[in-house]
Amino acid sequence: MGQDGAKILGENRRLLILQWLKESDKPLTGSDLSKRTNVSRQVIVQDISLLKARNEPIIATSQGYILFNAERKELRLERVIACQHSPEDTKNELYTIVDNGGTVKDVTVEHPLYGDLTASLFVSNRLEADQFLSKLSVTNASLLSELTSGVHLHTIEASSQSQIEAVCRALKDQGFLLNQD
Repeated sequence: MGQDGAKILGENRRLLILQWLKESDKPLTGSDLSKRTNVSRQVIVQDISLLKARNEPIIATSQGYILFNAERKELRLERVIACQHSPEDTKNELYTIVDNGGTVKDVTVEHPLYGDLTASLFVSNRLEADQFLSKLSVTNASLLSELTSGVHLHTIEASSQSQIEAVCRALKDQGFLLNQD
């Protein structure tokens, strides 16, 4: 594992990263992987890109890297919803979704130059929402929805149609769901 301070090199490192992602039940950060392998975080970013180029189903989320689990997808229903709100309402929107049994899989905005821009989130509870918001604050980054006056799409996942409906009703009650009339 590189505990003796030795760098884990090239293909061996990428195979280890893939193994750790398969074994992990939570996202692994680039910093964590860099410590485990005694290389820089930038080397890990390059390794992840190489693994993705080989069609390894790795997803970069706001909490770290995860390996897409096809079995998990079969058990979940998805719906794309259109929302609009101010940056200050992001916490309330995320809490509303997760409190009603949903997972925020991603966020998409339509950029005038690049077209659709999508970022993976995978926020499924208040702790993950708080971690996302904390990272937003610490990095002083902008939300994608700030590019589009607050208009954005979310792919939400849930284990039942009734949970998806509950999420949509709650978002509509909060005034976050764009009118679909």
